[in-house]
Amino acid sequence: MLRSLFPDGRKEKSLYEGEIPDDVCSLGQFSTEMIVEGVLRCLQRIDPPSVNGLSPLLPPGMSARFRLGMSLAQACQDLGYEGEIGYQTFLYSNEQELRRLLMFLVESLPRAGAESAHQPTAGKPDVLQRAIAPRIRQELATPWLPPSLRTPGLLATQGSRAIQEFCSQPLSLPGIWPAGKNIPTESKEYSDRHCPPVTEQASHSCVAASILERATIELSAVQEWDAEWNGQGLASRLSPEEYRARKCQRLQRRIREQFQRCVQLGPGAVSDSTSDLAQLLQSYGTGLASTEMKGSRFTHTERFTFTQEAETMLRPMDTVGSVHPSSKESEEGVRAQLEEEVKACEQRLEEVSLRLDEVSGDVKHLLVTITQVREEIRQAEQTAAQKEDLVGVKRRALELLPDAETNLGKLQAVIEGSAQRIVKLAHQWEKHRAPLVTQLRELKEVQSNCEHESTRKLEEIKALREKIKTSAEEAKRKEVLYRQLVTELGNLPREVGRSAYTQRILEIVSNIKKQKEEICKILSDTKDSQKEVNSLSGKLERTFAVTDELVFKDAKKDEVVRKAYKYLAALHENCSHLIRTIEESGTILREVRDLEEQIESEAGKMALGSLEKILADYKAVRQDNAALVLKLQQA
Repeated sequence: MLRSLFPDGRKEKSLYEGEIPDDVCSLGQFSTEMIVEGVLRCLQRIDPPSVNGLSPLLPPGMSARFRLGMSLAQACQDLGYEGEIGYQTFLYSNEQELRRLLMFLVESLPRAGAESAHQPTAGKPDVLQRAIAPRIRQELATPWLPPSLRTPGLLATQGSRAIQEFCSQPLSLPGIWPAGKNIPTESKEYSDRHCPPVTEQASHSCVAASILERATIELSAVQEWDAEWNGQGLASRLSPEEYRARKCQRLQRRIREQFQRCVQLGPGAVSDSTSDLAQLLQSYGTGLASTEMKGSRFTHTERFTFTQEAETMLRPMDTVGSVHPSSKESEEGVRAQLEEEVKACEQRLEEVSLRLDEVSGDVKHLLVTITQVREEIRQAEQTAAQKEDLVGVKRRALELLPDAETNLGKLQAVIEGSAQRIVKLAHQWEKHRAPLVTQLRELKEVQSNCEHESTRKLEEIKALREKIKTSAEEAKRKEVLYRQLVTELGNLPREVGRSAYTQRILEIVSNIKKQKEEICKILSDTKDSQKEVNSLSGKLERTFAVTDELVFKDAKKDEVVRKAYKYLAALHENCSHLIRTIEESGTILREVRDLEEQIESEAGKMALGSLEKILADYKAVRQDNAALVLKLQQA
């Protein structure tokens, strides 16, 4: 067992600090103190925070031993041990369970130099992750202390420094221009020569936040474009450039319609914002500015009226600007005059506002009236056109009345000729229509097949994209695993050669082959014996049947033969009973052998010794409880 733990066969030190005694030759001879201390030393090397505060010395009290065993079992389970484990594994040890546990702990021990950060095969992310994990464990295991009791080392992690908020600033990064696209010379020159570094564009405290925000924005834009292209883009059956151009046109059309809707909200109001919108729409080519400049007679009259009122409203202000206090007038008179003029202007402004509201209401009413009148005019025009057509028909009929019979004959001849011409045209159309219909059906079928094929290819493209993403993720995961395995391979000790392990494996394989050959021989012998038994049983049954038939014929005539027939039946029954007895004895022997093997396995587990230990510990726990109760009563 010890040689399996140490393959080189040397007399190694124990898992605890002392040495293994010379009289200990197997794990079954390990004492409880040795097991507890060995497991604890392994856990301290693997995961120190998990056993922080536990002593390697076995305490004298049973309650403390029970708690120590539970703590060690929980620490082993946290490491990933999947076997059954509890306090009994350490206090009442079993050789098989102890061997599995120690093998798991030995395999989990860190290799020599595994935590070195200067491995040439390990990448920087792996080194950083290895450095972060123990630091986080160390800080989590460090207790919190008030500021007055903190050491200089704890002030760096538990100091009451001000926490800075997340602030970012917009950055201007050099562009990565796609090939085959016309880029302005100014943009290239700015990106190559004049674009400042990132550290100069933002303050020192905002550089990292600004870069993270910029990277997040670009990453989200790429993800949104991938999602949109995989959904709507592929379904539109357009190239990415055509899809972007169509989307840009759609946005421009929506902006233009929104501008037109905003301008049409106030048709009677003329302001600077309307003129600016008109100029902007004129730049888009909508022609709205020219329409506003033309206007109607009512619009020109209203604009002229508002202009006159605005001029009359501004005239008092001009007079106010032209008033200069002379030397004869006092300042109080000038102030009173100005107040009167301001009141007059305010009154005039209120009148103009009321007039403007009235005119706006009249304009809306007139616009509604104009719309109604236009609708009535359109309906009247349609009615007049229908009546004119009807009058023309009746006038033509009145002109034909004087020579009615001749005109009827001519009309019938024209109708017959028209009917014959329609029939000829129908035949001609049918001749042209038949191949066209056939061609149309063929084209529709081809189009349907193309749509099905394009849909199928689209589904295949989506599936391939998913497979590509999955393969990329799998490749990244395997690359990381490969680096870790290379690192672990570099950290493995080179003292023990592979030849010893190879030789051991070959010996095990040869032993297994020999065992399989022996098992096959035993199975073949068993099959041959079974075949022989079956053949003899069949031969016996046939022989008895023939003998029984012959003897039974003679038994009717001779009394001696009748007695022989009875002896023959009794012999056959006794032989059958003997065969059954032999089979039952074989079954009993197999059961006895199985029970003996179970007894040996249970004896190997030392159940009696463990039971005695449990009883002794139980008595010790009862004594401890009685002592505690006595102390409580005395207190």
